[in-house]
Amino acid sequence: QVQLVESGGGLVQAGDSLRLSCAVSGRIFTYSAMAWFRQAPGKEREFVAALKWSDSSDYYAESVKARFTISRASAENTLYLQMNNLKPEDTALYYCASASRFDVRIIKARAAYMYWGQGTQVTVSS
Repeated sequence: QVQLVESGGGLVQAGDSLRLSCAVSGRIFTYSAMAWFRQAPGKEREFVAALKWSDSSDYYAESVKARFTISRASAENTLYLQMNNLKPEDTALYYCASASRFDVRIIKARAAYMYWGQGTQVTVSS
């Protein structure tokens, strides 16, 4: 069993930065995948970024590439999402997710992830 708790969301202006954190408790498998997804009102939950826990290989949605960075602090069992140059279209509820194994073919799919946090709200004003 894995528990995920997100924090760090808030209300910011366009161009600002935020860092989201995801505290992970329970067993993290060596070859697991961790990811961030987001869901805006009236829209489907979408992939933002993913990381292979064993070597920190990272993957991004095109919409956030070069602005967002996913990382981990393995000693603290914490996943991060550094978000720079935020835009109003980044406004959403951001979720942390965990999969027990890593498969690059499906890391962008919601169905690949077994465990989810409750989400942290990010609101970007123009």
